[in-house]
Amino acid sequence: MSTEKNIESGLHRGQMTRPLEGKRALVTGGAKRIGRTLALALAEAGADVAVTYRGSENEAQETVLALRAFGGTALAVSCDVREESSVQAAVAAAVEGLGGLDLLVNNAGAFETVPLERISVAEWDAMFEVNTRGPFLVAKAAHAHLKAARGRIVNIGSLGGLHPWATHAHYCTSKAALHMLSHTMAKAWAPEISVNCVAPGMIVMGEGNPGYEPFALKTPMQRNGRAEDVAAAVLFFATGPHFITGQLLAVDGGLGL
Repeated sequence: MSTEKNIESGLHRGQMTRPLEGKRALVTGGAKRIGRTLALALAEAGADVAVTYRGSENEAQETVLALRAFGGTALAVSCDVREESSVQAAVAAAVEGLGGLDLLVNNAGAFETVPLERISVAEWDAMFEVNTRGPFLVAKAAHAHLKAARGRIVNIGSLGGLHPWATHAHYCTSKAALHMLSHTMAKAWAPEISVNCVAPGMIVMGEGNPGYEPFALKTPMQRNGRAEDVAAAVLFFATGPHFITGQLLAVDGGLGL
């Protein structure tokens, strides 16, 4: 094989293994749990990554060290996605630290189990503040940077936004609103920014999760989801054709069927 062919082959392999090389990503709520897995997957794919945290500074710093192990730039930024001024400051810090922004993953979210008739107004509003207003505020603050980069947004919705869960009415409704917000963003911000949404089903972290077996038995794929499954869906939207926009992808093993 010629030298030129060797170089071309090597570049192709690099693009396949690190398709986000040179891209800059912001993951809200990326200090722990699913958000951490999403951030690590993006870094492994070659992206420089900033994560936001609210009360998990120690976990955020540990995540930054893990992200840097992939060889790119990584930083953690304090952010309360419920507060516009905090969001604006966090996005500005991420853009400054990364040198721009190509991808926003709106992962920060809240979850709570309360019978419908017992949900207080405060609990209802708090759920929407995080799950719906938060992604709106972060996307709005990042809009100009993403537009300049012809970037992408991936919102993390939920199977609960597609199917009613009797003891999670405020959660389900807030995620359903996020799904519609994703569609609206996709239409409003095209053609410069693609916007899609990943809707995880029952996702368990780590090994051994007693109490979740019934969900696995109800799932056609005969297991609960893992954070890595969600990360793969995010990577699809982050690396696939920019032409794909306004889509909602359920990652539930068929649980919602």
